Amino acid sequence: MTESIPSPVLDPRQAPCIGDRRGDPLPQAARLTPGGLRALFAAPPVWEPELRSEPRFTDRQPAAAAVLMPLVERADGLHLLLTERTHGLSTHAGQIALPGGRVDASDADAVAAALREADEEVGLPASHVHTLGILPVYVTGTAFVVTPVVALVRPGFVLRPNPAEVADVFEVPLAFLMDPQHHRVHEAHWRGERRQWYAMPYQDGPRERYIWGATAGMLRNLYRLLAA
Repeated sequence: MTESIPSPVLDPRQAPCIGDRRGDPLPQAARLTPGGLRALFAAPPVWEPELRSEPRFTDRQPAAAAVLMPLVERADGLHLLLTERTHGLSTHAGQIALPGGRVDASDADAVAAALREADEEVGLPASHVHTLGILPVYVTGTAFVVTPVVALVRPGFVLRPNPAEVADVFEVPLAFLMDPQHHRVHEAHWRGERRQWYAMPYQDGPRERYIWGATAGMLRNLYRLLAA
């Protein structure tokens, strides 16, 4: 039975977990390396994204957006850089997110927008970023039409998070995020509709980083590419 979550607030941690994807195959270990990712994006296999859109829960006009999936090259493997959004933002407040935002008229394309937003949000310099390619567009329930941009990041940068947008910045090993046993499926009735989403909770020392919703959905699509 699907538990009902009171409207208008949805606390994803209250929603029951209805399963995980531990039976799905692991990506080849070689694909979780800088060289493997370069080769994969240079000649991608035939694959299909699992998730393309979420049920709408806003009347706002759709807006083009882009996010960066910054994979930092560390000694123990690639780590994805993520942010925790401040609680005062109008959308997705307090959630774990990829650096990114709206595509401006001055941006040449979604890649340029993702690089600009990453610099503005956390101070990640474009000089340390090597973009690999983009994933299929993902449409959020808040009507953002998001282009995910996958990139390798050379270490040695010093971040400058914007306190108006970012409460915290942290990294999660890519191997953890691409292991399907960590891909939990949750379900709840909210605002009159049955909704399902992925969550990938990560224990960062004493603190749980609750990765869910659009961020987890886009990461699930990256997993589908890596496992193809």
